[in-house]
Amino acid sequence: MDGGSSLNILYVETLNTMGIPPSKLRTSIFPFLGIVPGMRAYPMGNIELPVMFGDCNTLIDHSNYRTETLIFEVVYFEGLYHAILGRPGYAKFMAVPNYTYFKLKMPGPNGVITVSSSFEHVYTCSREHFELATALANSVELQQLQRIVTESAPDSNELTLSSAICTTDDTKVVGVDPNEPTKTVRIGSQLPAK
Repeated sequence: MDGGSSLNILYVETLNTMGIPPSKLRTSIFPFLGIVPGMRAYPMGNIELPVMFGDCNTLIDHSNYRTETLIFEVVYFEGLYHAILGRPGYAKFMAVPNYTYFKLKMPGPNGVITVSSSFEHVYTCSREHFELATALANSVELQQLQRIVTESAPDSNELTLSSAICTTDDTKVVGVDPNEPTKTVRIGSQLPAK
C-alpha cells in the first residue's frame, strides 16, 4: 500500500510469474520519479488486470469479494513486493488504508472486506526494502563519485576510483574531545591528527 503514490506498480518478475508475456503491455510514454533513488524510471509499459479482494468461496452463499480492473505500470527493476497499490487502486475499490494497524478496508457486497498484515511481515518487508534502497543509492553514489574523479583528473591515468576510497586499514582513529575519550572520528592515516 502506498497512499502517496499516483501509480499502481507491478514488477516484471510478477508479470513473468503470472505467465503474461511482455507483448501484452501497452506503451507508457511518461517517466516517473522517486521510485529509483536519483533517477527517472521509465516503465516497460502498462497493463490492465483484474484484482480481487475478499473471500470468493462458491460453497458459501455469503461470499464477500470484490473485483475491479486496475491499470498497472510495469517496471523492470527489483522490488520486494508483487505489486504496489497507489491512490488509483484505492479510489477504484473505495478502500481506506490504516497504516497503524496494517489493514485495508473496503465495501463489499456482504459487508466490509478487511485485508490484514502483521507487524513481523511489515518489519521484514521494511528491512528488505531498506537494504535494497541502500544498495541502489550506493550504486548511484558510486557512479557519481567515479564521474567526479574522472572529471577532476582527465589527463591522469593514475587517479582512479580506488584511490579516492580508503579502506579501514588506511585509516586511524582520532579523539574529537579530550574530555570524552569515547568521541572519536576515523581519518585517513596519511592525514595529521589536527
